[in-house]
Amino acid sequence: MIVINKSVIEQLISDARQADRKRKNLNFHKYKEDPLQRMLNAFEPGTYVHPHTHENPDKREVFLVLTGKLLVIFFNEKGDVVEHVVLDRDKGFFAVEINPGECHTVTGLETGTVAYEIKDGPYDVSDDKNFADWAPEEGSAEADNQLKQWINKLGFSLNC
Repeated sequence: MIVINKSVIEQLISDARQADRKRKNLNFHKYKEDPLQRMLNAFEPGTYVHPHTHENPDKREVFLVLTGKLLVIFFNEKGDVVEHVVLDRDKGFFAVEINPGECHTVTGLETGTVAYEIKDGPYDVSDDKNFADWAPEEGSAEADNQLKQWINKLGFSLNC
């Protein structure tokens, strides 16, 4: 049995705050080969996830917000923002299911944002994500600037 309680969430948030990437996950699946990948994912404001798709092999991905506010941004093939959703329990937006081939990124809009993530498996680093070639790579100076541009364009700010 797996129980997600306050102490698990608080530890994950603490780990994400200390991480260079400003995020941390806690896997519940025991093996990369598991056909259903399940994890908690803590996203601090300013964490940059390189926009990507899950296709070839096609995989669905689901985020259910547990704490905080999670911004999910969708893009077209040119890199234009075409849609977004803020998962926020207080506003009644709890989850999003991302279809295979939908280009997206996620980030926390406030400190302490944690989501339960479910994704089709198995996990293979070589084909898990198809990164958008029009977006900066994670860890680059351009990545931080790009994230700020998307957030500002959508009318949000990062509550750190």
